[in-house]
Amino acid sequence: ERSRGLGDVYKRQVKMRNISKYLILLSYFLILHFLSAVYSQVRLSQPEYEVKFRFNVRIPMSDGTELSADMYMPDAKGKFPAILIRTPYNNNNSRDRELGPYFARRGYVYITQDVRGRGDSDGIFYPLVNEAKDGYDTYEWIGRQEWSNGKVGSLGGSYLGWTQVYAATMKSKYYTAMIPQVTPPDPFLNFPVQNGVLLLPALEWVVLIDGRSMQDLSLINWMNIYTHLPVIELDQMAGRNSTFWKDWNIHYFWDDYWDKQSYQKKLWKIDIPAIHISGWYDDDLIGTIMNFTAMFNHAKSTGKEKHQKMIIGPWPHAFNRSRKLGDFDYGPDALIDMNQLYLKWFDYWLKGKNTGILDEAPVKIFVMGDNVWRNEKEWPLKRTVYTKYYFHSKGKANSLYGDGKLSTVPPIDEPPDRYTYDPAFPVPFIYNPAVFQLGTNEDQRPIEKRDDVLCYTSDILKKDLEITGPITVKLYASSSAKDTDFFARLVDVFPNGYAMRVNDGMVRARFRNSFRRPSLLIPGKIYEFTIDLWATSLVFKKGHRIRVEISSSAFPKFARNLNTGEKPACDREMIIAEQTIYHNQEYPCLLYTSPSPRDLSTDRM
Repeated sequence: ERSRGLGDVYKRQVKMRNISKYLILLSYFLILHFLSAVYSQVRLSQPEYEVKFRFNVRIPMSDGTELSADMYMPDAKGKFPAILIRTPYNNNNSRDRELGPYFARRGYVYITQDVRGRGDSDGIFYPLVNEAKDGYDTYEWIGRQEWSNGKVGSLGGSYLGWTQVYAATMKSKYYTAMIPQVTPPDPFLNFPVQNGVLLLPALEWVVLIDGRSMQDLSLINWMNIYTHLPVIELDQMAGRNSTFWKDWNIHYFWDDYWDKQSYQKKLWKIDIPAIHISGWYDDDLIGTIMNFTAMFNHAKSTGKEKHQKMIIGPWPHAFNRSRKLGDFDYGPDALIDMNQLYLKWFDYWLKGKNTGILDEAPVKIFVMGDNVWRNEKEWPLKRTVYTKYYFHSKGKANSLYGDGKLSTVPPIDEPPDRYTYDPAFPVPFIYNPAVFQLGTNEDQRPIEKRDDVLCYTSDILKKDLEITGPITVKLYASSSAKDTDFFARLVDVFPNGYAMRVNDGMVRARFRNSFRRPSLLIPGKIYEFTIDLWATSLVFKKGHRIRVEISSSAFPKFARNLNTGEKPACDREMIIAEQTIYHNQEYPCLLYTSPSPRDLSTDRM
């Protein structure tokens, strides 16, 4: 007995010693982790310089045009890297007045330039056509300056993202790293035209930007203007006479005009390190996803996949400004320290500091619903289980009060659903012109009460369901018209009925097969349509339901299809279209969480 007792004591002593060793090792790990975090902060450039300013610096382009730039510089001798921002929105704005001194104090020359024909720059402004060459000329000019260390980075969002990627295709030897944010893809795919359908709110941008200084938009009654026909005259209705608004309308399919403005067919071979940033509710989300995917895959083929990063948060186009969006609060982690991110990236690439940025995951996404950030190795995620959700009904899926169902069970023999699309009474898109944001997470119930909106809703979820990745709707439909539109939206239905918009998309029937070779419909014939809803990362919570809406308009986000089959720019006549949506064994309409049908490496035309 005494021997057993001594043995138990010995075992307890050994166990205590093992626990003590574990606690000591844990303490060492926590201390090292803390010191590593502190050291990471110390490694970044610190504010050690006074700042000097140079305003309206004239930078000559290769054709003799001079563009105006404001420069924020360290007040010291030496050679420094530069960060370039090229903008049509005034190079002396509040954001640049904040970032300029921030970077200059840390040993960078921060340059913000008015693009051609805007602000203090010479020349005539026309969207996109000069951004590649003017950007290249500017990078070359910066790299040759006596204060330059020969390395230039770039920064900015939306059109400022465009100015980066267009210039990247010219491959200046000084262009070293970039951070394009909320960057649209090729202009025919998203803005001002989304897959062949004109975005009417692009007119607000035209009125804002078609001139040397920005126009006040608050006095204009936009909804009255948007109802006017023909759409080619809308610029005059809003007080402008815009050449590029007319050009966008005249070139209603992909031709040489749009081909000359395409950058993505060149971008996927670019080796410039980049952080691509967007939000799940960004109007231009698809550009960030397409650009990152193409550049990451190219970098992977050369062993440089660590040079490409993508960050997508729970944000609209005005990214990383608020943890709240609409009626939802995504929590304190919804915002990240962008300035620190910028510094880590540029310190590594432009100064050669080991900031640890390359060791971070290539993809960082915010999973809405769970409201957490998650690191991933690629996009789309390899472990995704692609799932088909089929449409069902007894022929009365009209409105949220109808019998439309959504399930993973394929249909067998079901009657089709029908609705009438009247261009004079289009389905509205919830939109506030004052904030120029084309939809976030608004409650769609007011829209879903209409009979010209079909609603297919799943059973109540018995457990959480995450959808992370590209989303597609495949539709089998016929129309009484020669041309028409089909619109699809994914919705998260809460237990209280709140129908939260997740994402949506539109297809114009004449472009169902090709943007370059439009083809009208034979009335009554059944066709297959693919509607790209881009992507999301959202956990549909237990007790929620999944819903897909189908309609033929989303006004005024998209210009109405008048159903005549004529050229949309000058058409005034309206025709009512009778639409039929099929869901049976031969024609199974469905929601598909799958890779996007758009691919930079293929001919989209």
